[in-house]
Amino acid sequence: MFVCSCFGITEDQVKKHADGGACTPRQIASACKAGTDCGGCVRRIQALLGRGDQPRRDLTERRAAPAGTPAGAPAALGATPDVRLPDAA
Repeated sequence: MFVCSCFGITEDQVKKHADGGACTPRQIASACKAGTDCGGCVRRIQALLGRGDQPRRDLTERRAAPAGTPAGAPAALGATPDVRLPDAA
């Protein structure tokens, strides 16, 4: 069965590359170009590699508030502090 119709790559070919050491969709793409055109087959490649729908990275860990930050304070990168402007006269 075809996995990548853009380049005519089959499940057996993807599995063969996986057996040869390719363990990510990017490594499969390097080996046979599958997933590099329309991208419609990337989820199927992930499933064949046993990755399912796992997220690439958990961005919330990288955006955690630094130690000592008060509860409720902005934790996202680039967040601006509360700025109070003087009342207009």
